[in-house]
Amino acid sequence: MAVEQVSSVFDTILVLDFGSQYSHLITRRLREFNIYAEMLPCTQKISELSWKPKGVILSGGPYSVYAEDAPHVDHDVFKLNVPILGICYGMQELAWINGKQVGRGEKREYGPATLNVLDKSDPLFANIDHSTVWMSHGDKLHGLPTGFKTIATSDNSPYCGIVHEKEPIYGIQFHPEVTHSTQGKQLLKNFAVNLCHANQNWTMENFIETEIQRIRDLVGPTAEVIGAVSGGVDSTVASKLMTEAIGNRFHAILVDNGVLRLNEAATVKKTLVEGLGINLTVVDASEEFLSKLKGVTDPEKKRKIIGNTFIHVFEREAEKIKPKDGQEIQYLLQGTLYPDVIESISFKGPSQTIKTHHNVGGLLDNMKLKLIEPLRELFKDEVRHLGELLGISHELVWRHPFPGPGIAIRVLGEVTKEQVAIARKADYIYIEEIRKAGLYDKISQAFACLLPVKSVGVMGDQRTYEQVIALRAIETTDFMTADWYPFEHSFLKKVASRIVNEVDGVARVTYDITSKPPATVEWE
Repeated sequence: MAVEQVSSVFDTILVLDFGSQYSHLITRRLREFNIYAEMLPCTQKISELSWKPKGVILSGGPYSVYAEDAPHVDHDVFKLNVPILGICYGMQELAWINGKQVGRGEKREYGPATLNVLDKSDPLFANIDHSTVWMSHGDKLHGLPTGFKTIATSDNSPYCGIVHEKEPIYGIQFHPEVTHSTQGKQLLKNFAVNLCHANQNWTMENFIETEIQRIRDLVGPTAEVIGAVSGGVDSTVASKLMTEAIGNRFHAILVDNGVLRLNEAATVKKTLVEGLGINLTVVDASEEFLSKLKGVTDPEKKRKIIGNTFIHVFEREAEKIKPKDGQEIQYLLQGTLYPDVIESISFKGPSQTIKTHHNVGGLLDNMKLKLIEPLRELFKDEVRHLGELLGISHELVWRHPFPGPGIAIRVLGEVTKEQVAIARKADYIYIEEIRKAGLYDKISQAFACLLPVKSVGVMGDQRTYEQVIALRAIETTDFMTADWYPFEHSFLKKVASRIVNEVDGVARVTYDITSKPPATVEWE
């Protein structure tokens, strides 16, 4: 669903991103209150929006507003006549626009601070008093911007909270979106509900109704849609939603690309066809994919090769499907999620592309099919809730994510049939033991990687020189940040023993204890 279409149905808070590592959390916190929020780059031209937000939040960012190359907001945002909240850099941006008064602080302030609310009658600080807030800034206000007054302070920030004397324009020096700010969620709710008067009607029940109707209006009564499925929750939920909207005019395609999980193609076919009534075709293109990956070691090249090959296979398969009206397939369904979109946005300054996501990168420039991405504005937990409402089983809805490039990006180095077999079997053993231990639903994602190194070992009194498996398991709510899962040592010992003894070619097993950031979830 395009941003304009979502925002025409639901009251929307617009978050303008200046590059803060916390920006996505602002959106998440507002949605937790059933308020729809959409994040766009700070360079967004207000005149190009086809919808009017109920309020605007200016995020934090890594820049100094007085720097020559600093990003700045489109001044038309102030012509919307809606409440505005500037957070950290966003507050300094408001001050810079209204008389400067921003410069380096005596020292960088990072960590907790005590908030002192001066005006407890102000709607932004309703039910908030002496709370702990999280600071992360090197610049600060050295005076009040023109037309503003102070409504909150901290020991190191005399202008910790400010408000325009006539307009509902606020600035705060701290980050309410992080959990370290004890009453930060309440402040964001105060802004959205008390000041912006946004309706709290963003629910998956409402989303289903509006999205099914949107799909029907977009596709029309005769056009047909083709879509990729992998057996994961994203593509399954998207496919079920599309089936609910247009029935068998949706043609799901499972491409066996040679880098799926063990027995994946057969399992997915049974689940989707028998369990969910989805019109599914399975295409074995494993040799085609593996031949194109031969000799390729760069992860970005792997992703693009796989993405491009997927589209070639889809278009070839689409030509075999003959709609009743004689027309060709017109649309391609993808299960793109909001974190995919956020991480793939890149513009000069605040944002940086970490890696190309399989759902938003690697597509052909001359692709004949038009994209439909019904989950594009949803976070992972929202997709899971949506799946449950659509009647998809708990086991499938809570299945761990599996990347589009599959095991190809879990075999570090060249991808061969033999390397895939090693990684696939190690991964199967790992997940099997996680399920046996009753830990699967407590972990957000777990997988095994085959590393491009060899290690000396000893088996049967003989020296071996074989490969290394790295295990990864993380906990997260939105996949934007994540921490490693603290397994018991006895569990890791059992998994390592099984892998080394049951998987030929493996001499050593390690466990990855790196959080995101600085690492990403996947190794490639």
